[in-house]
Amino acid sequence: MALEHPTRPSAFWARLALTGLAAFVLAAIALHLLRPDLDPVERQMSLYLIGAWGPLLQAAYVALGAAMAGLAWGVYRALPSHARSAAPVLMFALGGASLATTAYAWMDMPGADMTMEGLVHGISAQAAFLFATTAIVLQALRLRHDPQWRRHVRWLLPWALACFAAVWVLALWRDLPRGLSQKAAIALIVGWLGAVAVLLWRRTRPHPR
Repeated sequence: MALEHPTRPSAFWARLALTGLAAFVLAAIALHLLRPDLDPVERQMSLYLIGAWGPLLQAAYVALGAAMAGLAWGVYRALPSHARSAAPVLMFALGGASLATTAYAWMDMPGADMTMEGLVHGISAQAAFLFATTAIVLQALRLRHDPQWRRHVRWLLPWALACFAAVWVLALWRDLPRGLSQKAAIALIVGWLGAVAVLLWRRTRPHPR
């Protein structure tokens, strides 16, 4: 019996993902220009949440969370039933929720006493990284079961594993510059999401290659 192939997926989820990812990237670049008082090598993204331009990054985090959830659902719908799994969708949704929590619970300032809000921020930030990178790896593994995606897995899977490894390097290698190492891990993750969103968008065209 021939394997089931889904109908051409809707472009909505790919466009939602690309829009959210673009909003996050543009906001992150703008914040580094608007906040010259923060050292981009030493200061992590969380410090950009605090201050006059904090709401811009809060909105960008929410947009990134929505992009992750939308991309996960779009890919799920684009796959044949035998290749689908709810696990990446769940992990991406949890990652997006953790990211939104991170945006609205401020971190403790360096040298300040620990607060409950700072504790929530730290836990949700780590959860966002772990849920997102676990989802990325699980999704890459599921793509192997679809012939139309399989040829991309040879580079999507190593990239996904690099994202997962980067988060653990960030957590365990404390001597790294905190800002630069965190932003490098974020760039890896956002880049992977963007690549998959573009591939999903191409699948929505009338005559995909």
